[in-house]
Amino acid sequence: MTATISATSSKSDLVLQARALTCVRGERQLFADLDLQLNSGECLHVRGANGVGKTSLLRLLTGLSKPESGEILWNHHSIQEDPKQYHRELLFLGHRDALKEDLTALENLEMYASLDDISITHEQALSSLWRFGLRGREDLPVQYLSAGQKRRVLMARMAIHQAKLWILDEPFNALDVDAVQALQNLITGHLEMGGLVVLTSHQDIQVPYVRVLEL
Repeated sequence: MTATISATSSKSDLVLQARALTCVRGERQLFADLDLQLNSGECLHVRGANGVGKTSLLRLLTGLSKPESGEILWNHHSIQEDPKQYHRELLFLGHRDALKEDLTALENLEMYASLDDISITHEQALSSLWRFGLRGREDLPVQYLSAGQKRRVLMARMAIHQAKLWILDEPFNALDVDAVQALQNLITGHLEMGGLVVLTSHQDIQVPYVRVLEL
């Protein structure tokens, strides 16, 4: 199985590659001999029925799991050579919110900025939350936010993160129409700056330079 993304963007200084990936979970082989290449400014939309290995593929690309065989390269080097450096250039958001429920939206954002080694001011953190419709909710504990509002907190994190590669598992879940458009705009801006995006979604997405991989 191959998904080769050609150089459709003028920016081509970054590249994510997978070579002959085979993924096995338990006694079941999810996919085998999967090749892909993604360049700066490009988005790979991974689709398929539940259970075919979409999330497993994302975990392989992040280095959180290891393939049965094959390798993953970032800028032509195995991601296993220097995983810390790779993870500094990577933002992974799983299908779960991964927010601290007892912290406020603002505290969560500032916590993640610290963990991601990003220097932001209090005003910048507020501005990012307000950008995604959370004005007036920034000081609420996350446990009191709706599922869609929690996803907006994660969008605020994406907006301040400086990672080149975004790997997103079902990022459009629980979002209303306005938030879906805001997230598509956010992804588009990231691509226009030369970033790369790999995402799963059951719905069609409207962003430039997108290719589909059907598992």
